[in-house]
Amino acid sequence: MSMLSQRLFTMKEGVAIAIDSIRANKVRAGLTILGIAVGVFVVVVISAAVHGINASVAKDLEKTGPTTFFVSRFPISFEACDGTDDTCKWFRNPALSLADVATLNRLPSVRTVGARLDMQRNISYKDRRLAGIQTSGFTGNWQELDGGGDIYPGRSFTPAEATAGDRVVVINDELATQLFGDSDPIDKSIDLAGQPFRVLGVYHYQASFLAGGNKPRAIVPIEAARKHLRASFNDIGIAVIPAANSSRAQAIDDVIAAMRGKRAIRPGTDNNFAIITQDQLFDVYNKIFGAFFLVMVVLSAVGLIVGGVGVIAIMMISVTERTREIGVRKALGATRGTILWQFLVEAVTLTGIGAIIGLVVGMLGAFALRTFTPVAASVPPLAIVAALLTSCFTGVLFGMLPAVRASRLDPVTALRYE
Repeated sequence: MSMLSQRLFTMKEGVAIAIDSIRANKVRAGLTILGIAVGVFVVVVISAAVHGINASVAKDLEKTGPTTFFVSRFPISFEACDGTDDTCKWFRNPALSLADVATLNRLPSVRTVGARLDMQRNISYKDRRLAGIQTSGFTGNWQELDGGGDIYPGRSFTPAEATAGDRVVVINDELATQLFGDSDPIDKSIDLAGQPFRVLGVYHYQASFLAGGNKPRAIVPIEAARKHLRASFNDIGIAVIPAANSSRAQAIDDVIAAMRGKRAIRPGTDNNFAIITQDQLFDVYNKIFGAFFLVMVVLSAVGLIVGGVGVIAIMMISVTERTREIGVRKALGATRGTILWQFLVEAVTLTGIGAIIGLVVGMLGAFALRTFTPVAASVPPLAIVAALLTSCFTGVLFGMLPAVRASRLDPVTALRYE
């Protein structure tokens, strides 16, 4: 028998013995397999979620245009802030305004500028009442800045309606369904925070991670939000799309110069506003989800350690129960390496079963995420490979001590064991 054939035979025997050990020690084996399965499940589900969120975030930002940037009252910051002016100096930044939008719209390096304001308002139609619906106030060019989408039936508000602050509203398809069912919502009057608003159109927007899924949403002219919905302009945000013949860097420089000039900021003084690019948003996102990866590593490590301890326990029992068998095998010419290999195969079989169970359940979890949330979760092939290799490594690592002990048994002593 060749060395390869002998190894394969020993592997087959080790797998069979491992299955027999599972049957004989159901509780211990079950806990061992459960620990490994939990570790693999965590790796698979979190990897699938992060992979899906990555794709969703990239797609959402791409919709707004790769060169689009934002003017904000506050910067993105991870610095400690206790709410005082000493640690949160940017709290003193003045709010942005529609006058700022008008100023930036006059810049030759800018194609379009728009403002957005988000709030939560109650909406009702006849006997159907919905609380805390996301309501966004936009300037008239909101479709270009909000990443596209189609309006059917109906239309958006005109520049004249936006400037006048008319009580008109565009609702998304989810809000239309909840308020009107199958009936036509166009030109119907809904109660928005106690004010009658006429429905102009139904907005169809693909559910996404950043958009918060396919939740009910209403869009009104930003001036209507100020006049009729008592919206505060303290948290207004401005989006800027550079002109076709200008770079983003040039547009950013011009926007900064215009804002500093309008606010009479002295040379050498920090800006009292913030410029936020998509690169910065990606950096923030990566920092946040770096923490998720850390949690994934910790949780999966705990599961694998629990499973590994179980491997040691069940393998030690196996060595004790099969002491005479080991003695017979050695007396018939089995080498230390052969015994070591057999017990390692047995240990890896235990962890491998746990890995397969964790992988299957993890894929089901990813499917559930994809089905019931806006996260397009998908299990990356690398996560599958990593999960299987990690489980095998755990089996080898924690199975090594019992395997070495078995391989070093003295055949004479082992044969006398009762």
